[in-house]
Amino acid sequence: MRILSIKLHRLLAILGGIGLLLWGGSGLLHPIMATWGPQQAVFFPPSRAIDLAGARPIHETLAEAGIAEAAAIRIVTGETESLLQVTEDPNAPRRYFRLADGAELPDHDAAHAVFLARHYTRETAPVRAVERIDDFTPGYPWVNRLLPVYKVTFDRPDDLSIHIYTETNAAAGLDNRFKTILQTGFRWFHTWSWFPAEADWARVVLMALFIGSLLALAVTGVAMIVLIRRKARAPGIRGWHRIAGYAAALPLLMFTSSGLFHLVQYAATPPTRNLALSPPISLAGARFPIHAQWADLSAGLDVSTVSIIEDANGRLLYRLGLAPPRRGGPETPSEIRNARFDGVERTGPALYIDASTGAPFADGDREIALQLGERFTGAARDAIVSAELVTRFGPQYDFRNKRLPVWRLDYGAPVNATIFVDTTSGVLADRTPNHAKPEQWSFSYLHKWNFLFPLGRAAQNIIVSVAVAFSLVFMAAIGLTLDLRRRRRTRRTRHGRGSR
Repeated sequence: MRILSIKLHRLLAILGGIGLLLWGGSGLLHPIMATWGPQQAVFFPPSRAIDLAGARPIHETLAEAGIAEAAAIRIVTGETESLLQVTEDPNAPRRYFRLADGAELPDHDAAHAVFLARHYTRETAPVRAVERIDDFTPGYPWVNRLLPVYKVTFDRPDDLSIHIYTETNAAAGLDNRFKTILQTGFRWFHTWSWFPAEADWARVVLMALFIGSLLALAVTGVAMIVLIRRKARAPGIRGWHRIAGYAAALPLLMFTSSGLFHLVQYAATPPTRNLALSPPISLAGARFPIHAQWADLSAGLDVSTVSIIEDANGRLLYRLGLAPPRRGGPETPSEIRNARFDGVERTGPALYIDASTGAPFADGDREIALQLGERFTGAARDAIVSAELVTRFGPQYDFRNKRLPVWRLDYGAPVNATIFVDTTSGVLADRTPNHAKPEQWSFSYLHKWNFLFPLGRAAQNIIVSVAVAFSLVFMAAIGLTLDLRRRRRTRRTRHGRGSR
């Protein structure tokens, strides 16, 4: 076993060493981006207390605009006033109407995105370009989840830009020239995005070969550490290589095994766009004059969101989302960075009112979440194993979703998946099949080291970058040097024998 480990370790040295330098070095780019990349100046979305007293009846505004059906109807905070936002088609620009008189603001979705871009960045420079993105691209990959978005680029030397998702007034991602260069390097050297799509199978095979050899190199290295005992430290570079092996053995096994698992999983089951709005609902029945009753309905309440949804019986409901109590929010770049990754609940409890009669809907938010589960899965309610409100991001529902709070519904057969639904406008936020959960856990804890979350994002990045990634690169450099020296000695010996 000892001799076999030594031979395999030497055999894999070049291939595994190159892979270690390649993925260890490129892996450093990710925490560098997270730590020193651009950071939004404001964490919370714009907010304004909603007051519908004196507003034009919503059903009249919709009827005059010729809107009989819509996938999402909600009131959002605009630059100078609250606006009625209507999403007829999830892939088309949203429409906006003034509450006071029902007047439509033509082609306002892009302008609303610019307002949100300035809010989150506090940027006063002119806007260079506004681009609508309807599909994932190398610059805005699928991990960002939200579509469609607007990319607002400011006229600055660093090309500062921000992606805005107008349905929830969310910042979907912030970039500048520094981050774009690092992202490009990460995609090229860590995920090999330069491979043409039609040859993706070759990318997977070659990457699996490199990562597999690196994993085997780590296993044989551990075997050598265990099986070969030395009374004294080996001299020179050999001693340093063994010390690096002790420090990096476990991290290397964690990175390579989870990386290979991730590669194979996504090659077998390519990622899909899970975000989905409810099917368009008929708005003919939404005739309750909520504006006339607003003073009584909202007395003593801080209403932060108002939307119209449909329950399982076809009944239209006004959903009044209440603002959560706030004791101050994140302000410094470090606080905003941590809050962005950890998640902060942006709305509190909700009240429901029948949009036809004004009668209270007593079943509440949980019931609507269960109904959404039935709608998006097609499965009966008794297939649900558990249901809970999620108010923080975590390994199974992370910061890339940009939406809190949501309800988590765990399904047994026949669904065998976990889904996350947002009751604010009847949205399927994400879906994770049970068979994908082991890889999700592996990538979160073994590859990204999210078990360090309690220490804070900055500490996590420092540990991964300095104590782990640099030690891996250091070990690869020493190991390759040792291997090259051994090969030169072997060639000299053979050459010497041949000259006799």
